[in-house]
Amino acid sequence: MMIKQRRQEGRKLWRSLFVTLCCLSFVLLLPEWAIAVPLTTSAPVYEQRPIHHPDGIGKFYMGREIAQVMGHQGAGWLERSSREQEERPQQLIDNLGLKPTDVVADIGAGTGYFSFRIAPLVSQGKVLAVDVQPEMIEILQYLKQEKQIANVEPVLGTVDNPNLPPASVDLAMMVDAYHEFEYPREMMTAIAQALKPDGRVVLVEYRAEDPRVFIKPLHKMSQRQVRKEMTAIGLTWLETKTLLPQQHVMIFQKAS
Repeated sequence: MMIKQRRQEGRKLWRSLFVTLCCLSFVLLLPEWAIAVPLTTSAPVYEQRPIHHPDGIGKFYMGREIAQVMGHQGAGWLERSSREQEERPQQLIDNLGLKPTDVVADIGAGTGYFSFRIAPLVSQGKVLAVDVQPEMIEILQYLKQEKQIANVEPVLGTVDNPNLPPASVDLAMMVDAYHEFEYPREMMTAIAQALKPDGRVVLVEYRAEDPRVFIKPLHKMSQRQVRKEMTAIGLTWLETKTLLPQQHVMIFQKAS
């Protein structure tokens, strides 16, 4: 029995060696391009975690958990009468440095709170009011007719594309919206492509560094995190304005 077992093991060993030699010979005969493999592999852009913050979607980007989207049911909060006192939105608009011919993309426009206030300042241009919720687009259309403002154009985007033409936008602004983007890298890449040469991006986010800003943690962002994420898609930081009581105003530019 021992001799028979050793013979069987020997046959298995020879078969294994034969297969290995055949494979090696085949590989050596292949052209170099056919066997080339990358030396490194890129890490996945997003990470999904089963245990996460209740205000988040469990999806992480560059170490940050993405916040849940505020639905169209919160439209009234966007139009609250106390907003001017709490956030000073008109002061933000006055400091955007807009020209009458500018095309402005208001990404995550919601009810158009900023879109309709910006429109008179770009009388020879227009405001592209982008939102991913059809219900918000309906509100925008209704208010556009009610206010009789012709140069605001509602645009229905998707979770990974704002549906803006290439090189068409002078300024893209996102007010308390970016932290909710389900696909931030894809969205910002598309926004950057929509910018004209030297076009600007203005990101307004509640300051995560300030404990006095009583906003849910995932709905705030630090300047460091924002700059890291914008740099990743090729935007250059220009400045951060500190003119608002609770929010960063971070300005980036597309390289010409």
